[in-house]
Amino acid sequence: MHLQRRILVTGGSGFLGSHLCESLLAEGANVICLDNFFTGARTNIEHLLDNKHFELIRHDVTFPIYLEIDQIYNLACPASPIHYQHDPVQTTKTSVHGAINMLGLAKRVKAKIMQASTSEVYGDPKGHPQTEDYWGHVNPIGPRSCYDEGKRCAETLFFDYWRQHKLRIKVARIFNTYGPRMHPNDGRVVSNFIVQGLLGKDITIYGDGSQTRSFCYVDDMIDGFIRLMATDDSVTGPINIGNPNEFTILELATMINEMIGASSKIVRRPLPENDPRQRQPNISLAKKTSVLGAAHATQRRAYSYHCVF
Repeated sequence: MHLQRRILVTGGSGFLGSHLCESLLAEGANVICLDNFFTGARTNIEHLLDNKHFELIRHDVTFPIYLEIDQIYNLACPASPIHYQHDPVQTTKTSVHGAINMLGLAKRVKAKIMQASTSEVYGDPKGHPQTEDYWGHVNPIGPRSCYDEGKRCAETLFFDYWRQHKLRIKVARIFNTYGPRMHPNDGRVVSNFIVQGLLGKDITIYGDGSQTRSFCYVDDMIDGFIRLMATDDSVTGPINIGNPNEFTILELATMINEMIGASSKIVRRPLPENDPRQRQPNISLAKKTSVLGAAHATQRRAYSYHCVF
């Protein structure tokens, strides 16, 4: 008899987590969504509650939990500056204690585990585009450090468990992602510009707008997660997942203003401390290991406020 996989998704009611839960259910898995709802929303997964293969547990990953599962996707952590700087100590705990607890669980039940890391581990990079062998240029004591260094420490823990306990690990470094269920008030640049434009407010950019980002549609990101988890045990990562096409923030603001048909003014504010000047993934390794398919090389999806909220 074929047994269905039991998969734990921490942070499963968040933006990325809820899409991942949907995709895993569509593949026939039994999915346990674990979330403390600090930034996640019950409305994101409400439509899944009647699915007999879906289970929701309200829990904080900084405390241990005991479950019988086959795979873990560890996505739990506030990811926007507004949220992770609201309680920086708890943000660090979520990354570090959360990783320890999930790695301990994976070790006990011999589960495969994926860590949702971030391009923020590269800090304000001196190399461009960013490759996985770049160690980063990060301020360890700045206002963003709770997130940047928390994720860097989580990666350290994952690789120490891999070396010391032969744990089957995967580490994905996520670049900017957009799509349905983004929180409209979390301060991320795509949702920020769309909300400001729709409300007829000024569109706010920081600095001169020449800093760059690369934006990946959420469906493509989730596909990358699932493909990474399916690779053989020799593929641990870290692996960049994202869109290699680069935009300046000013280009993005202008594009969204035009698409919405708004007449909002674009106004400039001082650049936040330690805000990275460039962010663009080199995805050669992802393509080589089949984590990203051919479609990810072009990423032709248009920006649309209809697909964001």
